[in-house]
Amino acid sequence: MVYRDVTHHQNLFWSYHASESYEAIHADLLTLTELLGGHSPSGIISDWKGSIVGGVASHFDHLPHQRCLIHVLREAKRYLPKGSSFRAVLVLREIAKSLRHVKTQKDATKWKAKLIKWETAYGRLLKEKTINESDSGKKWWYTHGNLRRAWRLLTDNWYPFFVHLDHPLIPKDNNSLEGVNSQMKRILGNHRGMKTPQQVSFLFWYLSSTRTKTKQDLKKLWAEWKS
Repeated sequence: MVYRDVTHHQNLFWSYHASESYEAIHADLLTLTELLGGHSPSGIISDWKGSIVGGVASHFDHLPHQRCLIHVLREAKRYLPKGSSFRAVLVLREIAKSLRHVKTQKDATKWKAKLIKWETAYGRLLKEKTINESDSGKKWWYTHGNLRRAWRLLTDNWYPFFVHLDHPLIPKDNNSLEGVNSQMKRILGNHRGMKTPQQVSFLFWYLSSTRTKTKQDLKKLWAEWKS
């Protein structure tokens, strides 16, 4: 788990947990609060997993919380394949892709209007059901399950999509953190064969070294570790 200051491009804190649970987030945010010395971030951006949303609400409920639009788009594309033969799927996919180009509240209003227009044209598909005529299993299911999932993704709670419009210091995506994750995956790939405890130690060493800006800082860090 890595917590990053995207404004100054610094990794503030990191930890290792068996899972990304609410308890893990809660423990990390307690530590992060202490490290910040009573200061609060300008805002928060995350991939909007339930444990993260719950943890942030418990510790930083007064701060604006942006949902990463890259994660939204990635999930929408999974539900809405570009090779689909249904025009409804392709149109909704294009609407989802245009979300990352919203830069003003006026743009956001236009984007929502596209969703309303889509629902008027294709909304009936969201209610279509397939009847199971056999005696086993479910009696029915929604015919276009992934289309419904994509629709809920884009419409259930769109306020977190546009937090960055009112708070310029908050980016619309966490690409800064994704860059850190990519580097960690790359160096782990270059050192295959390590067991989990070794991987964790290796990554902690790597992340600690990213906090050192000079050779003198690195010497201080090494001296503290030796003691």
